[in-house]
Amino acid sequence: MAKKKKTAKPRKKAKRKTPGQPTKYKPEYENQALILAEKGFTDKDIAKLFKVTEQTINNWKKQFPQFFESLKAGKAIADQRVVQSLYQRALGYSHPDIHISNHQGVVTKINIIKHYAPDPTSMIF
Repeated sequence: MAKKKKTAKPRKKAKRKTPGQPTKYKPEYENQALILAEKGFTDKDIAKLFKVTEQTINNWKKQFPQFFESLKAGKAIADQRVVQSLYQRALGYSHPDIHISNHQGVVTKINIIKHYAPDPTSMIF
């Protein structure tokens, strides 16, 4: 007897999942990254706080443009503070201070203005 050939039924396409684990990214990380970057935290420091690797932070920068923009904005603010501080140091500056002294058991507090001379070596940076 001749064998009948089985005709193949068309398979339903299975929904493909993306490989790997689901992302740990949360939208609130945008604001947190902005604040942390403003305070001078590096990508490595931010990764530790978010309990991810530095590579994950780099991946998030590519996947989530808002996250990347928040980091850039925060770092720009921190960089601007550094520039301003170096500028003040290069030109010299003054600021209010409190001088506390203890003479024979008598503590005195005097408000003073401290003056700092210009520092030419700060212009190297």
